[in-house]
Amino acid sequence: MSLTQRLVQLGIELPQVTVPVANYAPAVVTGGYVYVSGQLPLVDGELGTIGQVGAEVSLEEAAKAARICALNGLAAAAQAAGGVDNLARAVKVTGFVSSAPGFFSQPQVINGASDLLGEIFGNAHARAAVGVSALPMNAAVEVEAVYELANP
Repeated sequence: MSLTQRLVQLGIELPQVTVPVANYAPAVVTGGYVYVSGQLPLVDGELGTIGQVGAEVSLEEAAKAARICALNGLAAAAQAAGGVDNLARAVKVTGFVSSAPGFFSQPQVINGASDLLGEIFGNAHARAAVGVSALPMNAAVEVEAVYELANP
């Protein structure tokens, strides 16, 4: 089954890739891989989940935001690769969680991204989940990823 078919089966539609607001590319292809820049939980160009997790944002809200970040990243990877079917797998995911003091559940937040990619690709990936004091635009979560190309 192609990734396009898998997305249809899961009822997932890739969003439009957000135009960068600074000096970077959403994704870069090199050496058989697609490196995706950090993605925020933007929906239709609007940042929906802001603040620190464990204070203004619940763990559940943050996990949903991480899923949106991963979906935005997949769209950027697909665009750079010339289509989602040109991606073989997610290789590495790094998630950043804007964390209130005393919040230590960053891995559970980033599960929102990992679970989505597991549903789509059907395998595991390497991962890091990092707590930070602040993210761009006061986003609660940011996710970056590396994908392997199907036919480099």
